[in-house]
Amino acid sequence: MDEENFTLVTEFILVGLTDRAELKVVLFLLFLVIYAVTLAGNLGMIFVIDVTPKLHTPMYFFLSCLSLVDACYSSVIAPRMLTNFLVATETISFLACVVQHLFFGLFITTEGFLLSVMAYDRYVAIVNPLLYSVTMSKRKCVMLVVGSCTGGMINSLTHTISLGRLSFCGPNVVGHFFCDVPPLLKLSCSDTSMNQLLLLTFSGVIAMGTFLVVIVSYVFIAAAILRIRSASGRQKAFSTCASHLTAVTIFYGTLSFSYIQPSSQYSVEQEKVVSVFYTLVIPMLNPLIYSLRNKEVKDAVQRVRDVKNLSC
Repeated sequence: MDEENFTLVTEFILVGLTDRAELKVVLFLLFLVIYAVTLAGNLGMIFVIDVTPKLHTPMYFFLSCLSLVDACYSSVIAPRMLTNFLVATETISFLACVVQHLFFGLFITTEGFLLSVMAYDRYVAIVNPLLYSVTMSKRKCVMLVVGSCTGGMINSLTHTISLGRLSFCGPNVVGHFFCDVPPLLKLSCSDTSMNQLLLLTFSGVIAMGTFLVVIVSYVFIAAAILRIRSASGRQKAFSTCASHLTAVTIFYGTLSFSYIQPSSQYSVEQEKVVSVFYTLVIPMLNPLIYSLRNKEVKDAVQRVRDVKNLSC
């Protein structure tokens, strides 16, 4: 295709979740509450970990990074989604659409890597507890987080650059509430076979690779827990993994349903429901999962509340 035919579409129209005015008000209030709880929960988790010396361990360092990523990637989606409920037609420029996709891809891929890193951390803590402090040194923890962010950036840049090279000649109506790759590929008048291959390959390899790390880690963890003779010891060891295992199951379950499927099976309405879950609901659930199922976090939150009450 000739150069002058590229990027004829300068803006897109985001359809959003619904075009029914009576539902828009209800959904606006619902997702406003979800977004507020997400920010409060994740930023609150970071604060509690920061002010509690007992939680200054690799496990909670990774958890604070996960909370930051959750707050960031929900913030990439939620504000514009909420705006969509307040206007008749929500438009987004081509550049803003590309930028939104870049940051969303960065944060959600980083989350996948962080979850696998946290599984490895639990593996070391339970299988080799005597070597834990040496193996999970501060320098290594920082390198693992930096590596997770780097992997997220490489994956996101790959898809964003390939998306930016496509031509959009019209129509410009995106059947979604944010700029995700599958609905954008449907609008392109260029050959998108390479984009679809990259999406399936990168998403598949990263999802399966990180999930494999989680599975292998938990196989060794389960074997180590079963070797513990006392029931209380087994329960204590399992309790340190229960929150993470719950978060992993929810995250990978929804993403695999959304991205690791042939384009012929792609359904816009189905994708919207799944996308709401992993862009807004999961970031809200993660701090609740880790606080409600973790005694150390619950104790730390209670101490922060007690200090606040005393100061009042």
